[in-house]
Amino acid sequence: MPTLLILPGDGIGPEVMAEVRKIIDWFGAKRGMAFDVSEDLVGGAAYDAHGTPLHDDTMAKAQEADAVLLGAVGGPTYDTLDFSVKPERGLLRLRKEMDLFANLRPAQCFDALADFSSLKKEVVAGLDIMIVRELTSGVYFGEPRGIVTEGNERVGINTQRYTEGEIARVARSAFELAKRRSNKVCSMEKANVMESGILWRDVVSEVHQAEYPEVELSHMYADAGAMQLTRWPKQFDVIVTDNLFGDLLSDLAAMLTGSLGMLPSASLGAPMETGRPKALYEPVHGSAPDIAGQGKANPIACILSFAMALRYSFDAGAEADRLESAVEQVLAGGLRTADLLGEDGATPVSTSEMGDAVVAALEASL
Repeated sequence: MPTLLILPGDGIGPEVMAEVRKIIDWFGAKRGMAFDVSEDLVGGAAYDAHGTPLHDDTMAKAQEADAVLLGAVGGPTYDTLDFSVKPERGLLRLRKEMDLFANLRPAQCFDALADFSSLKKEVVAGLDIMIVRELTSGVYFGEPRGIVTEGNERVGINTQRYTEGEIARVARSAFELAKRRSNKVCSMEKANVMESGILWRDVVSEVHQAEYPEVELSHMYADAGAMQLTRWPKQFDVIVTDNLFGDLLSDLAAMLTGSLGMLPSASLGAPMETGRPKALYEPVHGSAPDIAGQGKANPIACILSFAMALRYSFDAGAEADRLESAVEQVLAGGLRTADLLGEDGATPVSTSEMGDAVVAALEASL
């Protein structure tokens, strides 16, 4: 039985995760896909219980699980904590110690939500792109770093650092993903002004030529890529980029779809002994403490994160398609959580009602 560790976290995390539990139970009861599910604490909830945003025992469970599903971390209650124990450090520790180097962030615009984008409907309708962001190196982890005093002023230092191996492995992830999609990759960096960008372009090209010549590869400066994402995003399929640019570009792409409450993500590492990659799945949105406990949160991003787990960790692509189709049917029927209200004819629903509607659509799919 595959093992799934659930970490609801803070804010709206427990609420949206409760709806995912309904989906998991349905797959066990109706599709014969039982999971060995355990639950633990992360972020502020873990700090409140243990004085640390991620207990060592929880980290050990994550290392052993076939997949980890996380809700959200953080909130204003923890803003005054020392940097080393802020809730977000728990998530960063999971990513680093599980060596989750490839972050997959899809930007998909369901037809029913095309009007919610800030771009024209014809620009985003049918959008389906994937950004592959390198997640465990680059400027967020490079040394030296810190704030030092030079003369009479403080200086903030962060170092952009990549090895050939770090670039090559995330490039392979992007090429492998492209083979399942439209066989097209665009690599983005700043080779015009950064030596790390020159190395990035060289290594991606070398991996392409040696291992994936059948995949179409193009290169683009990251700032030009940002412009093109807002001009005509459907020109792209898979985008691969570094940690910093991936952080910025994936958030930009996310807003093309109209709501952060709709967007899942997957962070994948090297295969375990089971042959499955180590994996962490989480919605892109934050903990939204201002609406926590009010039934206003959109659970779809977390539900779609579980769909990604079905596809990438449990070799159940057909069942992932079933779940994604159920979500699309619910949206086409006009049901909307608070973040998606504003159109005529929409039916307002709570967090739990949206989860129930997805289960009903799954049931109808049988």
